[in-house]
Amino acid sequence: MNELVGPGLSTAVLQALPQPVIVIDEDRTVVFVNYAAETFFGASLSVLSRQRLDDLIAFGSPIVGLAQAVAERRAPMTEYRVRVGSARFGDAADDRIVDVFASPISDLDARVALLFQERTMADKIDRQLVSRGAARSVTGLASMLAHEIKNPLSGIRGAAQLLETSVADEDRALTRLICDETDRIVSLVDRMEVFSDERPVDRVPVNIHSVLDHVKAIAKAGFARNIKISENYDPSLPAVYANRDQLVQVFLNLVKNAAEAVGNQSEGEIVLTTAYRPGMRMSVAGSRERISLPLEFCVHDNGPGVPADLLPHLFDPFITTKTNGSGLGLALVAKLIGAHGGIVECDSQNHRTTFRVLMPVSPEVALDDRILPNSTGNDR
Repeated sequence: MNELVGPGLSTAVLQALPQPVIVIDEDRTVVFVNYAAETFFGASLSVLSRQRLDDLIAFGSPIVGLAQAVAERRAPMTEYRVRVGSARFGDAADDRIVDVFASPISDLDARVALLFQERTMADKIDRQLVSRGAARSVTGLASMLAHEIKNPLSGIRGAAQLLETSVADEDRALTRLICDETDRIVSLVDRMEVFSDERPVDRVPVNIHSVLDHVKAIAKAGFARNIKISENYDPSLPAVYANRDQLVQVFLNLVKNAAEAVGNQSEGEIVLTTAYRPGMRMSVAGSRERISLPLEFCVHDNGPGVPADLLPHLFDPFITTKTNGSGLGLALVAKLIGAHGGIVECDSQNHRTTFRVLMPVSPEVALDDRILPNSTGNDR
């Protein structure tokens, strides 16, 4: 059996890992990176192998000290929740929080292997589970509201209409106000009733770019007519397994939120992006199955950003920063994406907010580099 474990197999195992792995020599020059590390740092092996670890990592990061300590002590060590990023590589690894596992290659030299486990991967699953739980709690509330509120509201509206025919002209504005406010409450309850729909989603292979183009056309014709909307699409992206109408609803909500965040600022812009991100998998409730979520769809805007204290609760019902907002739009987005087995999250900093949706591909699509040569960015 031992004769099967050679350099070729060792390299293949490292390349198969979904976590980024880099190997540095005694002067901290990169001598090896796996495919996941190329994607993580947004650069190829030929580029990364000319760099020192100090060039890849943000200034002041403890990762450099970690690598040096491991090389000196010849013992594995770990750093939790440290920041990765370098201006030299743009936004590819900027401001990501990772756990770093460092280990010496052998006792004979000072080479060190570093494995990065991105913390946001676990965080986004935790946030999604919280969002799904919140959506489920609203399901029961929506059913109750529909039954207990809509019936008396119809009586109130009917009474106001009868009064309108018998009151003086100066009082009709009050009866009209009663009717208008009743209609507004009914509309709010109707929106909440969507949460109580637990039927399985009717899904088919969908071209996400046609969905995003449709959403863009609606936005440019209405609420975003004065806002620049641009795209950065991956043309080789496979079909997403989804309900087209619900995807339109999801991205219309996200683009509308972005447009409201941008407002009337002269340099306001919304950017729609699509990409293939292998390695993201999620457990399916009630089974041992783990589905892959390699399709990434993002809505970026350069608005003022989401307040830090609001960010963890952004997808909870009734949470909103808008004066007249209901706080149900993003909760509905979380429910619809969760029903598709996907994840939605928000990353926000000053003048840079990204809503990121991760979803599965169509079952008919074989997730194979031979079929999708441009999907991972690791062409050779």
